[in-house]
Amino acid sequence: MKSLKLTLVALSLSAITAFGQQESSPSMQTIFGDPEVNSIGGYGALGLGYTTVADRDALYFSAQGAVVINHSIAIGAGGKGFASKMAYDNNLGAEYNYAGGYGGLIIEPILGWDRPIHFSFPVLIGGGGIGYIQHWGDYDNNDEEYDFADEDSNAFFVIEPGIEVELNLVKWMRMAATISYRYTSDIKLGYKNSLEPSNNGTMIGSEDMLRGFNVGINMKFGKF
Repeated sequence: MKSLKLTLVALSLSAITAFGQQESSPSMQTIFGDPEVNSIGGYGALGLGYTTVADRDALYFSAQGAVVINHSIAIGAGGKGFASKMAYDNNLGAEYNYAGGYGGLIIEPILGWDRPIHFSFPVLIGGGGIGYIQHWGDYDNNDEEYDFADEDSNAFFVIEPGIEVELNLVKWMRMAATISYRYTSDIKLGYKNSLEPSNNGTMIGSEDMLRGFNVGINMKFGKF
């Protein structure tokens, strides 16, 4: 009987210890292991993706940093830089493209953070600028100067909600496939140096040229 009591006491103490460890050290499942994580962390991220500007194909590059609170929400800042495909403009007699960038506050709820594959819902709120730009010269020719000039530029407000499918690769790295919708205030670009002076002042593209979807990949590094 005495040995039975000692056994029960030992089992009880073991259960209490295990429960305490589980509560104090939550586990995040990853594809390559199940490391312990902290309730306060942070990350930096770089991304690449596809979008459209004024119905032209465009690439964007992104960067962001955030503090992760209780594994379930990230708050930080970030932005994107974009450039569209070049196209010949009959009014200006040269090739032009749209280029610019935007950034601001990012709030990102995270759902199912402890699963190897889970979702997050980032929202960016901020502002940016866009220009209609002519390029000339050659990057690869040292004897020829490379330069550019903008026909017009415009600042805008932006809000961009998105959805990310995140993969916990290892404790300090996540990969995310992302899709978002960029909503901006009206873009107003106008001709200033048209070959036909009567066209000066007319609009370059539509006011909603920046509104549309983005798709891409983000790589996140930090403590989640």
